[in-house]
Amino acid sequence: MARNSPLKTILRSAGPPALALTAMGFFSYHAVMGPNGILALKDVKHEVAARSVELAALEKHRAEALNHVKLLDPKGADPDLVDEQMRKQLNVARPDEIIVPLDHK
Repeated sequence: MARNSPLKTILRSAGPPALALTAMGFFSYHAVMGPNGILALKDVKHEVAARSVELAALEKHRAEALNHVKLLDPKGADPDLVDEQMRKQLNVARPDEIIVPLDHK
C-alpha cells in the first residue's frame, strides 16, 4: 500500500478551506471597496439627489412648454400669446409702442 506524502495530506485537508477563505475575502473586499460597494454608497446617494433636482427642473420646464403649446393650439389659441409670438418672430412693432434697445454684452 502506497503512503501519501505529508504535503499531499496537508493540501487535501487545508486546500478547500483555504480556497473558500480566499473566495470570501475577494467578495468581501469588493462588497466594501468596489464600485458598487458600501463606500461608494455616499457618492451614489449624492448623484441621486443631484439627478432628482435636475429632474424636477426638467419637469417644470416640460410643464411650461406643454402649457405654451396648449395656448397656441389652432382650435383655441390665446390671442395675446399669438400676437406676442408673431411680433417677436416677424420683428415688428405697433406705432404706439416704445422700443428700448438692450445692449447685449
